[in-house]
Amino acid sequence: MSSLPLRPDAPWLAPLAGWSDLPFRLLCREMGAAVCCTEMVSAKGLVYGGRNTEELLACTEPGGDRLADGSLVCDTPLVVQIFGAEAEFMEKAVRLLQERGFSWFDVNMGCSVPKVTKTGAGAAMLRDVPNALRVAEAVIRAAGEGKIGFKLRLGWDDGHEVYLELARRLADMGAGWVTLHPRHAVQGFSGLPRFSAIAELASELSVPVVASGDLFTAGDGIRVLRETGAASVMYARGALKNPAIFSRHREMIARGALEGALPEVTAPVCSSKPGGLNAGVQQAFEALDHVPADKGELALVIRRHAFLARHYSPHLALLKMRTFVPRYVKNLDGARALRQQIVSCTGWDELDAILERHFCDTSN
Repeated sequence: MSSLPLRPDAPWLAPLAGWSDLPFRLLCREMGAAVCCTEMVSAKGLVYGGRNTEELLACTEPGGDRLADGSLVCDTPLVVQIFGAEAEFMEKAVRLLQERGFSWFDVNMGCSVPKVTKTGAGAAMLRDVPNALRVAEAVIRAAGEGKIGFKLRLGWDDGHEVYLELARRLADMGAGWVTLHPRHAVQGFSGLPRFSAIAELASELSVPVVASGDLFTAGDGIRVLRETGAASVMYARGALKNPAIFSRHREMIARGALEGALPEVTAPVCSSKPGGLNAGVQQAFEALDHVPADKGELALVIRRHAFLARHYSPHLALLKMRTFVPRYVKNLDGARALRQQIVSCTGWDELDAILERHFCDTSN
């Protein structure tokens, strides 16, 4: 069994390709994320010393880093997500990561992006379960039982669902946890996730199950925990919208959202969209999950993110903020004009002026 925090009050940040860099992970930790995952790391890239690997694995010192403002930041516990379809390379990758001091790992068997699946990795592994099990055996042998998890989808398509039997085998082999995004690979992010599959896994497996998919607000996460019995949730696009989703999640649990403080769910588990729940439950979650975000809260998030980005990624920091901030402000009044200003800004003084003008102008 993994000793990572796998509890309802310990939400995770998902491995987000192109987004889960060190500054964003640290921001999410300060907002309440209990565990963070790196972006996907190619096993072959790691073994062969690929150029981008070092940046993907950037983290703080084990005891944390003291920053210029006096704050102490620490990127632990950290799960390194790896991908690849060849057992030999995957095992070597885990051992190389261990030599560098990493302790927790995750194997991506759910990414449906063509450049990943065409190599036989990611969700393509669901089309070749025997090979998926060979890879699992190799990485568990290297990492040790309970030290590595597996992120799955239901299967490649509707006619070839393998998640339940594969997850059972992974648990028996020594997986520490299983994460399920309850869509088929061919769906990408279209259609509705089938959260009843997470409930099925949670009732069947001997290891914790982490829920993933369409968790855009803390209310979505709490609702899925109540409906499925999952051990924890993994926020992805919801965290990109506002990293305060983690503190809201913790607040809702502290207020009793899992302990009968809300009406019991009477509708079948079917989606994270309005209409998938009893109307009273839906209204109760909406009341607790106070969205859209407060402008003052977002201003603090953006400024802290910019500070962390400038410290750890000075050469990319402005570019990163020009991609993150439009997501943060998407639902605010005047967001379209604000996004246009941000993506075209060319310096920190200009970005500061834009934020000051928008967030401090009481007429907005």
